[in-house]
Amino acid sequence: MFQALIIHQDDANQQVCELGNISEDQLPEGDVLIAVDYSTLNYKDALAITGKGRIVRSYPMIPGIDLVGQVIDSASERFSTGDQVLLNGFGVGEKHWGGLAERARLKSDWLIPLPQGMTAQQAMMIGTAGYTAMLSVMALQKQGVTPEAGEILVTGANGGVGSYAIRILSRLGYQVVASTGRMSEKDYLISLGATDIIDRESLSQAGKPLQKERWAGVIDCVGSHTLANACATTQYGGVVTACGLAQGMDFPASVAPFILRGVSLIGIDSVMRPLADRIEAWQALYDILQAEDYQSIAVEISLSEAEETAYKLLEGKVRGRVLVKLAKDSSN
Repeated sequence: MFQALIIHQDDANQQVCELGNISEDQLPEGDVLIAVDYSTLNYKDALAITGKGRIVRSYPMIPGIDLVGQVIDSASERFSTGDQVLLNGFGVGEKHWGGLAERARLKSDWLIPLPQGMTAQQAMMIGTAGYTAMLSVMALQKQGVTPEAGEILVTGANGGVGSYAIRILSRLGYQVVASTGRMSEKDYLISLGATDIIDRESLSQAGKPLQKERWAGVIDCVGSHTLANACATTQYGGVVTACGLAQGMDFPASVAPFILRGVSLIGIDSVMRPLADRIEAWQALYDILQAEDYQSIAVEISLSEAEETAYKLLEGKVRGRVLVKLAKDSSN
């Protein structure tokens, strides 16, 4: 038996989340069994745990869209017992039992090797948030946005994606402007490498289709009016990446920035990303980030603290990344 955070429905069809014990034979199908060292608590996990979003597709469900751990049984040619592997996305924690448990059985096609030199703890300090941030930065780079092009706007800056986006861009020499609703966290954002901080209110209301040009690139974690205004204030030929919807799924914009200024809008999907892209992004994260970067962005909690922390995350009371330790004796 092992511990897991389990979401189920009670007799009144109300969602309940509780810490419990399950056995390996209860785990869903998969060709790799993993002893989980660490998982994380993402925005999507918080929605699932609290029931405030339609994330869970069937019950019972173990949330956790991220995990890292050691293979303890494998029927896959790609992985052997003892291999360190990590996972992000592929519907895990939504349709397939996820990482907030001490064991997980998964399909090997969803897994990649832990980058050589990176610890399990560091991998989940990054998690889907840092991995998504890296995909966003790579999109800007592949579209030719260089540090010399001008300022890069990062919205939702205090969140996990925003925090890592600022740090990665700063490490690469970009000038980063952070947009946040928590101006009290200004010192934190500056410590990550932001050169300017703006209040999210300047972007979160309805605005004109075209506004004064400022940004060479944008990493938007918010959506809705914020994304529309980011596009409207992007320089001619600039690039906007969209990876989040904290403000909403709507996009109340016009085509003006795209046909009059040649602005490009690129969607960033992290869930179903091909393995080659995943491996490239994780290797880039290892190459760019320095040891102190992980500790400055992440906080570690136990599995028993996950539910309470999920509510705090949705209330905007958590900054950066939340690391969940599963292995009782993990030294990674």
